[in-house]
Amino acid sequence: MRIANVEAAEAWDGHEGAHWAEHAARYERSSVRHRPHLLNAAIIRPGDRVLDAGCGAGLSTIEAARLASQGSALGLDLSSQMLARARERAAAEDVGNVTFEQGDAQVHPFEPGAADVAISLYGAMFFGDPVAAFTNIASGLRPGGRLGLLAWRDLAENEWLSTVRGALALDRDLPTPPPDAPTPFSLADPDRVRTRLTAAGFDDVQLDAIDEPAELGDDADDAFAWFSAVGIVNGLLDGIDEAGRAQGLDNLRGAFKEAETSEGVLLGTAAWLITATRT
Repeated sequence: MRIANVEAAEAWDGHEGAHWAEHAARYERSSVRHRPHLLNAAIIRPGDRVLDAGCGAGLSTIEAARLASQGSALGLDLSSQMLARARERAAAEDVGNVTFEQGDAQVHPFEPGAADVAISLYGAMFFGDPVAAFTNIASGLRPGGRLGLLAWRDLAENEWLSTVRGALALDRDLPTPPPDAPTPFSLADPDRVRTRLTAAGFDDVQLDAIDEPAELGDDADDAFAWFSAVGIVNGLLDGIDEAGRAQGLDNLRGAFKEAETSEGVLLGTAAWLITATRT
């Protein structure tokens, strides 16, 4: 297996991937209202061969395989733990037209021109070299093949993250994630997206705003039990003393309490549905 993004591979094939694999259902629930915007018949057709870059525990790949009922779907991810979960799920659900491989989308040796469509559900934001990664993905698409991505818009527009950051700030001025680094907001700027995808061999680049809430739990206690252990929380509390951590976590629980609705804990999100065509 060739790896270009060594740091990302160490995290996703280590502690981050292990947590996602263990709590796959919770992570997938948070994006339950987002997936239909990407996984639909307008993007994936019955005879398509689909490539899912950053497939995680495999739900998006399996759903793509069902849409491509006469075709196939390949899920690619850095995490061996999540891929093991994906294979177990596909076998349990008897989805036979799906396969999973461990690899780095930036350098993975895709079969040239083999896929009709490539998708990524909040995975493409973390490419170390976006142009190289999208160029490599394009090499695996046939001419005229389609690309569909979901990616976050700006931090200020994403209530779910600004709420968490506010709860854990503890009177600190938290830094804003740099837009040119592999962060959740690396594809937030439309001009940057168009420039990168055009350089990688795509045209007809379109960005459509998606505004759906994230479902974080049945109630505040349920949401807190899961979300308090995710990587974002651990990162924001890194280096904080015990009393500060306790205060921050109490603030987080209170924020989730304020977001309780009859449908669970809901916090707003702002995303792009990015589509393009291989030149």
